[in-house]
Amino acid sequence: EAIGGLTDVAAVAPQVSTQAVVVAGTKNTTTSIVGTTADYLEVRTYSIWQGSFLTTVATDNALRVAVLGSTTADDLGLGADAVGSDILVGGIPFRVVGILQAKGTSGGSSEDDQVLIPISTAQRYFVAGTKVRSIAVSVASAGEIDLAKARMTALLEERHGTNGTNDDFNITDQAQLLDTFSSVTGLLTLLLGGIASISLIVGGIGIMNIMLVSVRERTREIGIRKAIGARGSDILLQFLVEALVLSLLGGLIGIVLGVAASAVIGAIAGWGFQFSPFTVVVAVGFSLAVGVVFGVWPARQAARLDPITALRYE
Repeated sequence: EAIGGLTDVAAVAPQVSTQAVVVAGTKNTTTSIVGTTADYLEVRTYSIWQGSFLTTVATDNALRVAVLGSTTADDLGLGADAVGSDILVGGIPFRVVGILQAKGTSGGSSEDDQVLIPISTAQRYFVAGTKVRSIAVSVASAGEIDLAKARMTALLEERHGTNGTNDDFNITDQAQLLDTFSSVTGLLTLLLGGIASISLIVGGIGIMNIMLVSVRERTREIGIRKAIGARGSDILLQFLVEALVLSLLGGLIGIVLGVAASAVIGAIAGWGFQFSPFTVVVAVGFSLAVGVVFGVWPARQAARLDPITALRYE
């Protein structure tokens, strides 16, 4: 309430959470139970698909009403007619008053797999005490975030009796969360890039070994070709093209398997699937590059064979 009274703050939503089994008819699911207030809808920019959201009356009177995330509603087999029906949350009956529009994931967790109930109800039945896990705050404009954070810090330090060195709270904004997420994503990208590079090197060594064996097994063929007028560049081009064909076929097979696996994983996990032709072109380019880099040496070995020695080879 004190934070909500600051001039830069547009809305405030305290939050407590726990895990519980939710039952509707013969179906059940284990999901997050979030206790909050009516301002949660505005602060977290959710939209209602069916019914209504939590009200101040529900919070003041600790009513057993619930708003379901879209994924939770699907898991329980509840549709548009679910509003007004009864469910069990942790074995306690609740009345469904609304279902949220799908929103997606945030920070690796689904924003749609949750049940929202009044914070007073959550504190009475699921979370002991009156402490809150977090307080979500929205400000009137993005330019006021830093000022609002400074005012909230001063307010909480005054109320908690701290001085900045022993604060028992932490204030973060979306810019900080985005920076953290970007750093983690960059690290994962670097790690995956390293794994992919090792795979390319191993694949290239495999192509080189195959081509070296091919040169050894076809030594007489090379000698005959040179004896009837083939130049070293012709032999070099022949084996280089074979290495390119091998790497290109491997790359195409990998692309088909990768696209298929991505589509299946996206469908199962509900992430969706987006096909990028540019990515395919880059993958084909890498495959050809591997063929050139690791096919040149075997091709040069073949081109430098002495025709007389090659004809004598058994």
